[in-house]
Parts: sequence; C-alpha cells; structure tokens
Amino acid sequence: MDGMVVSSTRKGRSVMRRSLGALGATAALLAVAAGGGTASAGPARDAEHAPARHVILISVDGLHDSDLNWWTRDHPASNLARIVRGGTHYRNASTPIISDSFPGLVGQITGGDPRTTGVYYDDSWNRALLPGGAPCTPGQTTGLGAEVFYHEGLAFNMNSIDSGLGIAGLYAGGAGTISSGIFSLPGDAATIDRKIINAANLPLDPATCNPVYPHAYLRVNTVFEVAHAAGLRTAWSDKHAAYEVVNGPSGTGVDDLFAPEINSSTTDPAVSVSADWTKNNRNTQTYDAVKVQAVVNEIDGFDHTGVTRAAVPAILGMNFQSVSTAQKLPRSPIDGVTQPGGYQLVNGRWIPGPVLTDALSFVDQQVGRIVAELNARHLMASTTLVISAKHGQSPIDASSLKRINDGAIIDALNAAWVAAGNAGDLVAFSVDDDAMLLWLNDRSTKAVTFARTFLMGFNLDASAKKATDYAGNAIGFTSSGLARVQDGPSLIGVSASDSRVPDLVGVVQHGVVYTGGKAKISEHGGSDAQDRHVPIVVFGAGAERGEVVRRHVATTQIAPTILTLLGLDPNALQAVRLQGTRALPGLG
Repeated sequence: MDGMVVSSTRKGRSVMRRSLGALGATAALLAVAAGGGTASAGPARDAEHAPARHVILISVDGLHDSDLNWWTRDHPASNLARIVRGGTHYRNASTPIISDSFPGLVGQITGGDPRTTGVYYDDSWNRALLPGGAPCTPGQTTGLGAEVFYHEGLAFNMNSIDSGLGIAGLYAGGAGTISSGIFSLPGDAATIDRKIINAANLPLDPATCNPVYPHAYLRVNTVFEVAHAAGLRTAWSDKHAAYEVVNGPSGTGVDDLFAPEINSSTTDPAVSVSADWTKNNRNTQTYDAVKVQAVVNEIDGFDHTGVTRAAVPAILGMNFQSVSTAQKLPRSPIDGVTQPGGYQLVNGRWIPGPVLTDALSFVDQQVGRIVAELNARHLMASTTLVISAKHGQSPIDASSLKRINDGAIIDALNAAWVAAGNAGDLVAFSVDDDAMLLWLNDRSTKAVTFARTFLMGFNLDASAKKATDYAGNAIGFTSSGLARVQDGPSLIGVSASDSRVPDLVGVVQHGVVYTGGKAKISEHGGSDAQDRHVPIVVFGAGAERGEVVRRHVATTQIAPTILTLLGLDPNALQAVRLQGTRALPGLG
C-alpha cells in the first residue's frame, strides 16, 4: 500500500502506519489507458451512449475552491493539478443550506436539499418520533418529539473503530495504527444494521414502534438505488456506520459499505479510551488511507475486504476527513513537531498553514493512488472521477475567529422564558456549529418572537462567558454572535407543519464558532460563503479537458450528472423531479 508502512504483528495481522513518501511513477500517473475496463454492464442503461462505465465520487470534506486553486497553482506537478488541468473545473459551486456533512452528502447522491430530502443535520429533532427506548404502543400520538442523531452515537461501542463488532487485534500495533483486520467489517446493509448500529439508540416510529434507521429517514431515493435497480454494483466508504443513509429508503442501494468509526479511540478501548482519530491530523490521515485501500480493493475487482471477488462497482467512492481536521485543529504534530492548524496570513493572503498543507499533500497522494490503480487495471478510459466536498469551513481568516460557548446562550434563553412566567424550557433541541438551529417546545408566534428578540439582544457575561480568539484568549466581544435570526420553514422552503424543520435558524456573524471549549478554530453548518463555496472537478470519461466553468452550479447537480455519465435516467431520482435539478453543464 503506497502511503503506508506495513509491519507484521505477533497476532499475524498487518498494521498500517502513515508515511509521506512520494508515490512512485508520478509522471505516468495520469496517463489514460488505451483500453476500456472490465466491469459490470447494466441491462437498463444506455450503454451505447454512456461515456462512463464507472463513476468514482470523492468528497474532500472542508475543501474550498480557493484551497484547490492555491494547491494546484503552487504545486503544478501534483496529482490534483493534473486532474484539474485534464478535466472540467466548476469554480462557482455551492453546497446546500444547511451545510452539514449529512445533508451535504445526501445532496450529492440524491439531487436534493433538505426541503425534499428531509435531512437537516446529522443531529436534529423530529416532532413526530419517539425517543429510543421510550414506551410505545403502535399508533401512539402522545409523548412525541425525539432527538435524531445519526453519528458515532449509534454504534454498539463508539470508542472502537469497528463500532463494537469485536474484531480481534485491531490495536495490536499500538496507538495510532489500524490492523488490516478492519477490512473484515461487514459491507452489506442488513449486517451493518444488525451488528454495527445499536437499534436501541434509534428513534421510534410511533405508528409501528419500529426503530428508524438512517436510510429509512431519507425521503427520496439515491443514485445508488437507481444504479442498483439497473443491475449495477455500488460501493461507498464513509466515517460512521450511520452513513448507511446512502442505501436510500429501500435500504439496499449500496452493495458494499465500508464505514470504520472515525470518532473512536486511537488506542485499544478495552484498556483505556484515548482521543479519537480527528484530534491529531496524522492519525486522521492514517484513518483516511484505510478507506482509500478499500476503494483500491474495489477497483481491483474485489469487495472492500480485498478478499472476495466482485465486479468493479459502477458507482463507488469515499470521503476524506484529513482536510477538515486540519482546518479545525488549532495545532497538530507533523513528524514530532507541533505545528499550527488552519490558515496563515502571508503577504496579505490567507493560505493553508503547515498542518493543512500536510493534509492537502496527503489527499493529493491518495487521489493519485486511486488514479494509478485505475490505470494499472486499464479502467481509466471508462471511468469518471468527480471530486467535490460535502461542505467547506469557516473562518479561513483566523483573525476573525470568535469562539463562543453556545450552551450558555441556550441556558440563558430557557431561564429567561421561565422567568417570564412560562412553564418548562422553550428550546426542545438545538445544534450549533457556525449556525444556530433551534427546535422549540412552544411554536406559537409569541414564543418564536420571544426567542428571536432574546437572541439578538443577548450579551455574554463579561468575565466567565467571554468569546475567545485563535490563541484561546478572551476578547472584547460580548454578543450572542448572531447577525440575524430567520424563520426556519421560510429559509428552508417547507411548511411549518413539517415535523423535522427547525423553528429558527440563527445566522452567525462571520468568524463565529460555537464551541464549549477551545478545541476548534473553524466549523461548518451555516450559510457563510466559506461554508458553502466548494470545488467540483470532473475528470476522465465524459469530461472536457482543461475546461473552466464559472457559472454558478450546486453540488446537488452531482447526482443527475453521475446517472447521465452512466447512461441512466437522472429523472429516476425523486429529488431531481421535485426540484428540477439539472446535470452539470459542459460534459460530453
């Protein structure tokens, strides 16, 4: 495996450790093979006119278009630079509002934003469901209202990278290493839902009292389901088992899902629980490289295990977390020396700092591994790469950073509501990263007005609750950090009767990040341009070489583009029909 050092352990498993060595034969990396690939052919697609037999979707979470431009300009011989020069680069692409990872990916694979998908965040509130474990009688109409979290908290054991499945020897190589045993994670939806996701942690449908799995929460179908219905094989790799949402409402869209838990301990949790894979960027790179190997295995004609033979998927791909982690961490070690995370000001421009540059270098090498494997298997001529991001991150300009304890604000709002003579908390649930999404227990006009007025007039305590800057120092900033508070249903474009929509969405002042500590220097989820302005690059079969498209496009357009490239009908996607989402312009 390029990018890793493999050493044997006494238990007989391989242990992978991150290495920044350059890929061999870089000069020949992007040479397009003369022959086509061997892959599954779908009886329902228009193979005669389809430019691609395989589409690989890659999300570099956190990547801004400005990051990609900086990298390719300063590293013209890099893999990403060659891909950009050899493909179609959409310079003005935006993610949906709200810009969280979950709706970000869902948009790319459905063609829809939250108004049609019903997915607002990976942690949200639903007024029509019951909490997991609550007493339930089928048809129940009382006691409704539940937190819906589709993240690491669903696992049987979120501290273990196998989510508690019990794979032996995973930590045999020591802290920050991952045994190759991780590839024995199951990839079929039924086993993941039964052995990886703890149903007791899922909300309940009061009509049936059955747990609501992520795929069943999604209101529209996915590209994986359309391809699967056409007889094509599909695969995906992501950071939590909760990303089984990609299966779509049918629950069967993805044949091979590989989802090691990123927020697990980097040491054996049976001994002691340590920080997770996101707290040190080199550890994040080790984690991401495992998912790259799963993709390489699939390109080689196996499932993600690298053991079981399978057709090369028509749709496959993964997300990278390394860039996102590097943007968020105030500092992280590189080769034993602690370096600053995020961006640095050089000659009047904010450019990636040492940790983020290191992460971009890693992603560049790993994308190169994927392309090199396609060439080695003579699949490049029949494959299209789509590179984008689920979300960006804000702020880039660290001088504008204001870190605020959002918990103090919500507590104060609830206390003020009770002090005004009302019973119980006003806020049923909130999720606050660099936006503030509020679901209220009282949805009356009086209550909504009270919340909006309080939030816009709130001042942080001048001592204990003060905002902090990049260095963690208290700064002279005492407001709630909100620029405005908007009506949630109106902003999203849905009826207030929708059981999932937040009542209020607080739009932050640029640079505000809600965090109870000093652990993050950037975030996503809001409507800031830096949260939403991401690249889309299409390279390979069907892409125009060296094309730059400056007209505005949306990442939701990736979904109909994938189906069009494969010769499938994009109108088979429900969100495409509902929202009129068009394929990306300028492709062959």
